[in-house]
Amino acid sequence: MLGFPPVQSSPIHLSMAILALELGVLLSVADHNMDSFARNMSQLKPYYIMSEMNNNVSGISYGISTHKCLILGLNLMYLLVENRLSEFHSELEFISSTEASSPFISFPINVERQLMVGLYDEVLASASHVPDPSYILFIDPLLQTVRDSIADCLEVSYSQMNLTDAVGMMKFDNEEQLLEYIHVFREDWILEKNIICFQPSTTGSKLSDIPSMKFMERTLSYATELERII
Repeated sequence: MLGFPPVQSSPIHLSMAILALELGVLLSVADHNMDSFARNMSQLKPYYIMSEMNNNVSGISYGISTHKCLILGLNLMYLLVENRLSEFHSELEFISSTEASSPFISFPINVERQLMVGLYDEVLASASHVPDPSYILFIDPLLQTVRDSIADCLEVSYSQMNLTDAVGMMKFDNEEQLLEYIHVFREDWILEKNIICFQPSTTGSKLSDIPSMKFMERTLSYATELERII
């Protein structure tokens, strides 16, 4: 049922409703069902709000949940993966400073900040230190988003790149992973020996013309920040 629960709900009834919907959210994560996750989350949020309102009015623990920070953190991860950044920041407005200090919530907050400034190495490092196994559902699409962003920047910044350099820039472990990514997601990229051509070269540029890795990384950071501002 969508909307706010009845004001006259007892603490026990409200707690049971919250627990049932929280279990629905966690089961959706376990089933890798994003649509079910979104439905359960939209039903659960009004109960959280009602619980907080009653706590503030009565001064008693009215429908307190021990899973709330975990659930809110998962929702923030979901919004990040869906690239719904305006909703992500709107959700933060309803999170208390105490809740924000929880590792379940501070994790997606830090990941979002890293994404916004193009700190992709830190995003990948964070992905191996999730605060709960349930977060793993959102890690693979998040990493895909990171690599797609890097690939988009490479396409508009360079005409070609050494395959080895591209492995490092795309944050892959080896060339085989990069080649698989190209085959699945970037069929328009052309491979010529160990060179990736992002578009047909008309200038006859050589590999030696490509700037140093430090300059490339700085350029990508600028491109990502400019894209965010626009």
